[in-house]
Amino acid sequence: EVQLVESGGDLVQPGESLRLSCAASGFTFSNYDMTWVRQAPGKGLERVSSIGTFGIPTYYAESVKGRFTISRDNAKNTLYLELNNLKSEDTATYYCAKGGSTWTERGQGTQVTVSS
Repeated sequence: EVQLVESGGDLVQPGESLRLSCAASGFTFSNYDMTWVRQAPGKGLERVSSIGTFGIPTYYAESVKGRFTISRDNAKNTLYLELNNLKSEDTATYYCAKGGSTWTERGQGTQVTVSS
């Protein structure tokens, strides 16, 4: 059974940083591209970033390019997302997902709230 468990979300002020983690199990993590998606209140799912099996290639949505960094540790079966210079519009539930642009399963999510 695929399990994806996100952590690291918090309430922060604009301009601050966070690091999200996703612990994966139930599949061979190193064989899959991985993705972070987010859902803001009242909006649909948005693909934020993806990463290839060995860390390349990477994809970033235009809205986060230059501020967010995706990475992975295949030895630890863990996916990361570094969020810098956070803005109020980054407020959302962040999910990690198995796969790239055509991801399949996702976790339960971790809440990121950016507010002064």
